[in-house]
Amino acid sequence: MASSTIVAAEPSAELIAAAKKEGTLTTIALPHNWCGYAEVISTFKAKYGLEVNELNPDAGSGDEIEAIKANKGNTGPQAPDVIDVGLSFGPSAKKEGLLQPYKVSTWASMPDSAKDPEGYWYGDYYGVLSFVVNTDIVKNVPKDWADLKKSEFANSVSLAGDPRASNQAVQAVYAAGVAAGEMDAAKIGEAGLKYFAELNNAGNLVPVIGKSASLAQGSTPIVVAWDYNGLSWKDSLKGNPPVEVVVPQSGVVAGVYVQAISAYAPHPNAAKLWMEHLYSDEGQILWLKGYCHPIRFNDLAKNGKVPKELLDKLPPANLYAKAVFPTLEEQDKGKTAITTKWDSTVGANVK
Repeated sequence: MASSTIVAAEPSAELIAAAKKEGTLTTIALPHNWCGYAEVISTFKAKYGLEVNELNPDAGSGDEIEAIKANKGNTGPQAPDVIDVGLSFGPSAKKEGLLQPYKVSTWASMPDSAKDPEGYWYGDYYGVLSFVVNTDIVKNVPKDWADLKKSEFANSVSLAGDPRASNQAVQAVYAAGVAAGEMDAAKIGEAGLKYFAELNNAGNLVPVIGKSASLAQGSTPIVVAWDYNGLSWKDSLKGNPPVEVVVPQSGVVAGVYVQAISAYAPHPNAAKLWMEHLYSDEGQILWLKGYCHPIRFNDLAKNGKVPKELLDKLPPANLYAKAVFPTLEEQDKGKTAITTKWDSTVGANVK
Protein backbone atom coordinates (compact mmCIF):
# COMPACT_ATOMS: atom_id res chain seq x y z
CA MET A 1 0.00 0.00 0.00
CA ALA A 2 1.42 3.40 -0.91
CA SER A 3 2.30 5.79 1.87
CA SER A 4 -0.15 8.37 0.51
CA THR A 5 -3.02 6.21 1.80
CA ILE A 6 -1.80 6.26 5.39
CA VAL A 7 -4.42 7.60 7.78
CA ALA A 8 -3.11 9.27 10.91
CA ALA A 9 -4.80 8.59 14.23
CA GLU A 10 -6.68 11.78 14.95
CA PRO A 11 -6.08 13.53 18.27
CA SER A 12 -9.07 15.39 19.69
CA ALA A 13 -9.82 18.96 18.64
CA GLU A 14 -9.56 19.93 22.34
CA LEU A 15 -6.01 18.57 22.61
CA ILE A 16 -4.94 20.32 19.39
CA ALA A 17 -6.40 23.63 20.62
CA ALA A 18 -4.74 23.30 24.04
CA ALA A 19 -1.37 22.46 22.44
CA LYS A 20 -1.63 25.42 20.05
CA LYS A 21 -2.34 27.68 23.01
CA GLU A 22 0.96 26.52 24.58
CA GLY A 23 2.62 27.16 21.20
CA THR A 24 5.88 25.26 21.76
CA LEU A 25 7.22 21.77 22.33
CA THR A 26 10.66 21.31 23.90
CA THR A 27 12.49 18.14 22.84
CA ILE A 28 15.93 16.86 23.80
CA ALA A 29 18.45 14.43 22.29
CA LEU A 30 16.84 14.10 18.85
CA PRO A 31 19.58 14.28 16.18
CA HIS A 32 18.03 14.93 12.76
CA ASN A 33 19.78 11.92 11.23
CA TRP A 34 18.54 9.53 13.95
CA CYS A 35 15.41 7.53 12.99
CA GLY A 36 14.38 10.15 10.45
CA TYR A 37 13.74 12.74 13.17
CA ALA A 38 14.32 15.66 10.77
CA GLU A 39 11.15 14.73 8.87
CA VAL A 40 9.28 13.64 12.01
CA ILE A 41 9.84 17.10 13.54
CA SER A 42 9.19 19.11 10.36
CA THR A 43 5.96 17.18 9.70
CA PHE A 44 4.75 17.88 13.24
CA LYS A 45 5.50 21.61 12.88
CA ALA A 46 3.78 21.81 9.49
CA LYS A 47 0.75 19.86 10.66
CA TYR A 48 0.02 21.74 13.88
CA GLY A 49 1.86 25.06 13.57
CA LEU A 50 3.78 24.62 16.84
CA GLU A 51 7.36 25.71 17.44
CA VAL A 52 9.81 22.96 18.37
CA ASN A 53 12.61 23.99 20.72
CA GLU A 54 15.34 21.37 20.27
CA LEU A 55 17.75 20.96 23.18
CA ASN A 56 21.15 19.24 22.93
CA PRO A 57 20.59 16.84 19.98
CA ASP A 58 23.63 14.72 20.90
CA ALA A 59 22.68 14.09 24.54
CA GLY A 60 22.53 10.51 25.87
CA SER A 61 19.63 8.93 27.78
CA GLY A 62 21.25 9.71 31.13
CA ASP A 63 21.59 13.37 30.16
CA GLU A 64 17.87 13.52 29.30
CA ILE A 65 16.91 12.26 32.76
CA GLU A 66 19.29 14.76 34.37
CA ALA A 67 17.71 17.58 32.32
CA ILE A 68 14.29 16.77 33.82
CA LYS A 69 15.75 16.67 37.35
CA ALA A 70 17.68 19.91 36.89
CA ASN A 71 14.62 21.81 35.62
CA LYS A 72 11.88 20.66 37.99
CA GLY A 73 10.82 24.19 38.88
CA ASN A 74 11.76 25.76 35.56
CA THR A 75 9.14 26.46 32.90
CA GLY A 76 11.67 28.09 30.57
CA PRO A 77 13.31 26.80 27.38
CA GLN A 78 15.78 24.51 29.18
CA ALA A 79 13.08 22.19 30.55
CA PRO A 80 12.31 19.23 28.25
CA ASP A 81 8.66 18.27 27.72
CA VAL A 82 9.40 14.84 26.27
CA ILE A 83 12.22 12.30 26.27
CA ASP A 84 13.32 9.44 24.01
CA VAL A 85 15.47 7.11 26.10
CA GLY A 86 16.74 3.54 26.27
CA LEU A 87 14.24 0.99 27.60
CA SER A 88 15.83 0.64 31.03
CA PHE A 89 15.53 4.39 31.68
CA GLY A 90 11.70 4.30 31.44
CA PRO A 91 10.94 2.33 34.62
CA SER A 92 13.72 4.01 36.61
CA ALA A 93 12.44 7.50 35.67
CA LYS A 94 8.88 6.44 36.57
CA LYS A 95 10.11 5.18 39.96
CA GLU A 96 11.77 8.55 40.59
CA GLY A 97 8.51 10.39 39.84
CA LEU A 98 9.93 12.13 36.78
CA LEU A 99 7.22 11.09 34.29
CA GLN A 100 3.49 11.64 33.77
CA PRO A 101 1.20 9.02 32.19
CA TYR A 102 -0.48 9.38 28.81
CA LYS A 103 -2.05 6.75 26.56
CA VAL A 104 -2.11 7.64 22.86
CA SER A 105 -5.16 6.82 20.73
CA THR A 106 -3.28 3.89 19.08
CA TRP A 107 -2.37 2.42 22.50
CA ALA A 108 -4.09 -0.93 21.91
CA SER A 109 -1.98 -1.71 18.83
CA MET A 110 1.31 -1.47 20.76
CA PRO A 111 2.65 -4.75 22.21
CA ASP A 112 2.07 -5.08 25.98
CA SER A 113 5.69 -6.14 26.51
CA ALA A 114 6.88 -2.74 25.27
CA LYS A 115 4.78 -0.37 27.37
CA ASP A 116 4.09 0.53 30.97
CA PRO A 117 0.53 -0.65 31.75
CA GLU A 118 -0.27 2.71 33.35
CA GLY A 119 1.08 4.72 30.39
CA TYR A 120 4.15 6.28 32.01
CA TRP A 121 6.45 5.13 29.15
CA TYR A 122 6.03 3.22 25.89
CA GLY A 123 8.33 1.68 23.30
CA ASP A 124 8.83 3.75 20.16
CA TYR A 125 11.23 1.84 17.88
CA TYR A 126 14.06 -0.67 17.89
CA GLY A 127 17.23 -1.58 16.00
CA VAL A 128 20.26 -3.84 16.42
CA LEU A 129 23.90 -3.01 17.15
CA SER A 130 26.03 -3.05 14.02
CA PHE A 131 29.51 -2.17 12.77
CA VAL A 132 29.44 0.93 10.57
CA VAL A 133 32.55 0.74 8.40
CA ASN A 134 34.34 3.27 6.18
CA THR A 135 35.43 0.86 3.41
CA ASP A 136 37.75 3.47 1.86
CA ILE A 137 40.02 2.89 4.85
CA VAL A 138 39.00 -0.57 6.08
CA LYS A 139 39.59 -3.10 3.31
CA ASN A 140 38.84 -6.28 5.32
CA VAL A 141 35.41 -5.54 6.72
CA PRO A 142 34.93 -7.10 10.19
CA LYS A 143 32.11 -9.66 10.33
CA ASP A 144 31.99 -10.38 14.06
CA TRP A 145 33.05 -9.01 17.45
CA ALA A 146 36.21 -11.13 17.60
CA ASP A 147 37.43 -9.52 14.35
CA LEU A 148 37.61 -6.06 15.95
CA LYS A 149 40.53 -7.26 18.12
CA LYS A 150 42.76 -7.88 15.08
CA SER A 151 45.92 -5.76 14.87
CA GLU A 152 44.87 -4.40 11.46
CA PHE A 153 42.15 -2.43 13.29
CA ALA A 154 44.59 -0.47 15.48
CA ASN A 155 43.20 2.95 16.40
CA SER A 156 40.03 2.25 14.37
CA VAL A 157 37.10 1.20 16.58
CA SER A 158 34.83 3.64 18.41
CA LEU A 159 31.53 3.65 20.27
CA ALA A 160 28.69 5.98 19.28
CA GLY A 161 28.39 7.34 22.80
CA ASP A 162 29.90 7.42 26.28
CA PRO A 163 29.15 4.05 27.94
CA ARG A 164 28.70 5.81 31.28
CA ALA A 165 25.69 7.78 29.98
CA SER A 166 24.62 6.66 26.50
CA ASN A 167 22.18 3.76 26.10
CA GLN A 168 23.55 3.06 22.60
CA ALA A 169 27.07 2.62 24.01
CA VAL A 170 25.86 0.59 27.03
CA GLN A 171 24.06 -1.80 24.68
CA ALA A 172 27.16 -2.10 22.48
CA VAL A 173 29.18 -3.25 25.51
CA TYR A 174 26.34 -5.62 26.45
CA ALA A 175 26.28 -7.06 22.91
CA ALA A 176 30.01 -7.81 23.10
CA GLY A 177 29.26 -9.72 26.33
CA VAL A 178 26.48 -11.70 24.63
CA ALA A 179 28.94 -12.59 21.84
CA ALA A 180 31.30 -13.93 24.53
CA GLY A 181 28.67 -16.56 25.38
CA GLU A 182 27.62 -15.36 28.83
CA MET A 183 23.99 -15.93 29.86
CA ASP A 184 23.55 -14.06 33.15
CA ALA A 185 22.94 -10.33 32.57
CA ALA A 186 25.43 -9.05 35.16
CA LYS A 187 28.06 -11.44 33.82
CA ILE A 188 27.23 -10.33 30.27
CA GLY A 189 28.00 -6.76 31.36
CA GLU A 190 31.29 -7.90 32.94
CA ALA A 191 32.23 -9.90 29.82
CA GLY A 192 31.49 -6.86 27.65
CA LEU A 193 33.72 -4.70 29.84
CA LYS A 194 36.50 -7.30 29.63
CA TYR A 195 36.16 -7.31 25.83
CA PHE A 196 36.44 -3.52 25.60
CA ALA A 197 39.36 -3.51 28.06
CA GLU A 198 41.15 -5.90 25.68
CA LEU A 199 40.22 -3.72 22.72
CA ASN A 200 41.55 -0.65 24.56
CA ASN A 201 44.78 -2.37 25.69
CA ALA A 202 45.39 -3.54 22.13
CA GLY A 203 45.19 0.08 20.97
CA ASN A 204 42.16 -0.58 18.77
CA LEU A 205 39.61 1.48 20.74
CA VAL A 206 39.47 5.18 19.90
CA PRO A 207 38.18 7.13 22.96
CA VAL A 208 36.09 9.46 20.82
CA ILE A 209 32.30 9.36 20.32
CA GLY A 210 31.94 8.05 16.77
CA LYS A 211 29.65 10.04 14.47
CA SER A 212 28.99 10.38 10.77
CA ALA A 213 31.67 13.09 10.47
CA SER A 214 34.42 11.14 12.26
CA LEU A 215 33.50 8.03 10.26
CA ALA A 216 33.87 9.99 7.00
CA GLN A 217 37.08 11.75 8.06
CA GLY A 218 38.61 8.41 9.03
CA SER A 219 39.39 9.27 12.67
CA THR A 220 36.87 6.54 13.67
CA PRO A 221 36.67 4.28 10.57
CA ILE A 222 34.65 1.64 12.46
CA VAL A 223 31.77 2.81 14.69
CA VAL A 224 29.67 0.41 16.77
CA ALA A 225 26.21 1.93 16.43
CA TRP A 226 22.55 1.12 15.95
CA ASP A 227 21.88 -0.19 12.42
CA TYR A 228 19.50 2.70 11.72
CA ASN A 229 22.17 5.27 12.52
CA GLY A 230 24.67 3.51 10.27
CA LEU A 231 22.19 3.26 7.39
CA SER A 232 21.27 6.93 7.79
CA TRP A 233 24.94 7.99 7.80
CA LYS A 234 25.53 5.85 4.71
CA ASP A 235 22.69 7.68 2.93
CA SER A 236 23.90 11.13 3.95
CA LEU A 237 27.49 10.44 2.84
CA LYS A 238 26.30 9.34 -0.63
CA GLY A 239 29.27 7.06 -1.31
CA ASN A 240 31.89 9.57 -0.20
CA PRO A 241 33.30 7.60 1.49
CA PRO A 242 31.61 4.26 0.81
CA VAL A 243 30.09 2.75 3.97
CA GLU A 244 29.07 -0.78 4.87
CA VAL A 245 26.69 -1.57 7.74
CA VAL A 246 27.41 -5.02 9.17
CA VAL A 247 25.08 -6.90 11.52
CA PRO A 248 27.53 -9.19 13.39
CA GLN A 249 27.37 -12.99 13.25
CA SER A 250 27.01 -13.26 17.04
CA GLY A 251 25.97 -10.96 19.86
CA VAL A 252 23.09 -9.43 17.89
CA VAL A 253 21.36 -7.31 20.50
CA ALA A 254 18.18 -5.39 19.76
CA GLY A 255 17.48 -2.21 21.62
CA VAL A 256 14.05 -0.78 22.25
CA TYR A 257 13.83 2.92 22.98
CA VAL A 258 10.91 4.48 24.82
CA GLN A 259 9.04 7.77 24.81
CA ALA A 260 7.77 9.54 27.89
CA ILE A 261 6.43 12.90 29.00
CA SER A 262 8.18 14.77 31.79
CA ALA A 263 6.18 15.10 35.01
CA TYR A 264 7.34 18.74 34.96
CA ALA A 265 6.64 19.44 31.26
CA PRO A 266 6.04 23.17 30.72
CA HIS A 267 3.92 22.28 27.66
CA PRO A 268 2.00 19.12 28.65
CA ASN A 269 -0.61 19.37 25.89
CA ALA A 270 2.00 19.91 23.18
CA ALA A 271 3.78 16.85 24.63
CA LYS A 272 0.61 14.74 24.32
CA LEU A 273 0.01 15.98 20.77
CA TRP A 274 3.62 15.04 19.91
CA MET A 275 2.97 11.52 21.18
CA GLU A 276 -0.18 11.29 19.05
CA HIS A 277 1.92 12.32 16.04
CA LEU A 278 4.66 9.76 16.77
CA TYR A 279 2.26 6.84 17.27
CA SER A 280 -0.02 7.61 14.33
CA ASP A 281 0.43 5.46 11.21
CA GLU A 282 2.16 8.44 9.60
CA GLY A 283 4.62 8.96 12.46
CA GLN A 284 5.48 5.27 12.64
CA ILE A 285 6.18 5.12 8.90
CA LEU A 286 8.41 8.20 9.16
CA TRP A 287 10.54 6.33 11.73
CA LEU A 288 10.73 3.36 9.35
CA LYS A 289 11.91 5.74 6.61
CA GLY A 290 14.75 6.50 9.03
CA TYR A 291 15.54 2.74 9.21
CA CYS A 292 14.05 2.25 12.69
CA HIS A 293 11.57 -0.57 13.20
CA PRO A 294 8.58 1.26 14.77
CA ILE A 295 6.94 -0.38 17.77
CA ARG A 296 3.63 -0.75 15.85
CA PHE A 297 5.46 -2.39 12.92
CA ASN A 298 3.65 -5.74 13.21
CA ASP A 299 0.26 -4.03 13.36
CA LEU A 300 1.07 -1.85 10.34
CA ALA A 301 2.46 -4.80 8.36
CA LYS A 302 -0.59 -6.94 9.15
CA ASN A 303 -2.85 -4.21 7.81
CA GLY A 304 -0.79 -3.70 4.63
CA LYS A 305 0.33 -0.20 5.61
CA VAL A 306 4.11 -0.62 5.23
CA PRO A 307 5.36 0.61 1.83
CA LYS A 308 7.39 -2.14 0.11
CA GLU A 309 10.11 0.29 -0.97
CA LEU A 310 10.90 0.95 2.70
CA LEU A 311 11.21 -2.76 3.53
CA ASP A 312 13.51 -3.23 0.53
CA LYS A 313 15.98 -0.64 1.88
CA LEU A 314 16.55 -2.49 5.18
CA PRO A 315 19.17 -5.24 5.66
CA PRO A 316 17.75 -8.74 4.94
CA ALA A 317 15.26 -9.94 7.54
CA ASN A 318 17.32 -13.08 8.32
CA LEU A 319 20.07 -10.91 9.82
CA TYR A 320 17.58 -9.84 12.49
CA ALA A 321 16.48 -13.41 13.24
CA LYS A 322 19.33 -13.92 15.76
CA ALA A 323 18.46 -10.76 17.66
CA VAL A 324 18.28 -10.98 21.44
CA PHE A 325 15.82 -8.60 23.16
CA PRO A 326 17.11 -8.22 26.75
CA THR A 327 14.33 -7.95 29.33
CA LEU A 328 14.09 -4.87 31.54
CA GLU A 329 15.63 -6.75 34.44
CA GLU A 330 18.50 -7.98 32.26
CA GLN A 331 19.07 -4.49 30.88
CA ASP A 332 19.11 -3.04 34.35
CA LYS A 333 21.69 -5.54 35.62
CA GLY A 334 23.84 -5.07 32.53
CA LYS A 335 23.59 -1.28 32.64
CA THR A 336 24.56 -1.15 36.32
CA ALA A 337 27.64 -3.30 35.75
CA ILE A 338 28.71 -1.36 32.65
CA THR A 339 28.13 2.23 33.81
CA THR A 340 29.67 1.74 37.27
CA LYS A 341 32.70 -0.34 36.26
CA TRP A 342 33.67 1.16 32.88
CA ASP A 343 36.27 3.49 34.41
CA SER A 344 37.88 0.84 36.60
CA THR A 345 37.78 -1.98 34.03
CA VAL A 346 38.32 -0.23 30.67
CA GLY A 347 39.61 3.18 31.69
CA ALA A 348 38.99 4.89 28.34
CA ASN A 349 37.48 8.37 28.79
CA VAL A 350 35.10 8.36 25.80
CA LYS A 351 34.03 11.89 24.87
